Amino acid sequence: MDFVSELKEKAKKAGKTIVLCEGEDKRVVEAASIIVKEGIAKIILLGNKEECEKVAPGVDLSGVTLIDPTTDSNADKYAELLFKAREGKINKKTNAPEYADVAAAKDYILKDRTMYGALILKAGDADGFVSGACHSTANTLRPGLQVIKTAPGIKTVSSCFIMVAPESGTPYIKEGVSVFGDCAINIEPTAEEMADIAIASADTAKKIAGIEPRVAMLSFSTKGSGNDSKFTNSVSKVQEATKIAQEKAPELALDGEFQFDAAIAPEVGELKAPGSKVAGHANTFIFPNINAGNIGYKICQRMGGWMAIGPVCQGFAKPLNDLSRGCNVDDIIATVAVTALQS
Repeated sequence: MDFVSELKEKAKKAGKTIVLCEGEDKRVVEAASIIVKEGIAKIILLGNKEECEKVAPGVDLSGVTLIDPTTDSNADKYAELLFKAREGKINKKTNAPEYADVAAAKDYILKDRTMYGALILKAGDADGFVSGACHSTANTLRPGLQVIKTAPGIKTVSSCFIMVAPESGTPYIKEGVSVFGDCAINIEPTAEEMADIAIASADTAKKIAGIEPRVAMLSFSTKGSGNDSKFTNSVSKVQEATKIAQEKAPELALDGEFQFDAAIAPEVGELKAPGSKVAGHANTFIFPNINAGNIGYKICQRMGGWMAIGPVCQGFAKPLNDLSRGCNVDDIIATVAVTALQS
């Protein structure tokens, strides 16, 4: 795909170092090898030679920096970082401090490679972090929230998928690339959170996907058509989110609330929302909750043949991205390229 090739070329020029946390996963090991050989990024892979050879026999890892936390000379430094980041935090289950001392923090990170990878990023020993091939989104993002934390001025951590059209193309999105948010993190966002997701996703669309965002706030209703239903609160949330986003980012081409067909099909957009600059021409789609978003992107991916890159995380102080556990090697490579460009 031309878009993915362009993404890789941009990442090569960036020259970043990305930590991959899952040396126990065959797909990750294979992706690490390809990324280094193609010069897309420098790779730190958490694992040891024996386990990598076991899960991916014959894969050439020359050029990949393999780090086994149990033998890493930097473990003490990272334990100190974790202890300072979480000092004073109470474990709700035990009602005791999360880590009694640095030694306790070290004991924890030697068992949790996702946290170890986040601390490598925190310390500045890598430019970005990618995990999630064999860990849940919660397990992947928790270290980010605990030690990387949000960027200054950001309230909402969110995610989006960069969706790349199949080679056969698409009748509606002329760029062949679109953005879906939030499909992975915020379960039932408030109107204000939905507005933040829209603005962050538009930024990703422009800076990473390379498209001029036309943002549609999605609903089962278009411009009040669902106001009389028993789900009025669901519609009003999207209407309020649209208003907030327009006030926060008046320069954005952003409108709603739209049904998906009104957002993407010109003939439907003109019929249901005449005069809108976004209706019928959207390329950045903001879902009202994670149910709609997650189902939507997977339908697009599995039935439509679109490539789903992400989830691309938005709002962290440093680039930290989650993989879908259904990802393949190409997905991992593309996510690493995106992460390099976020640095």
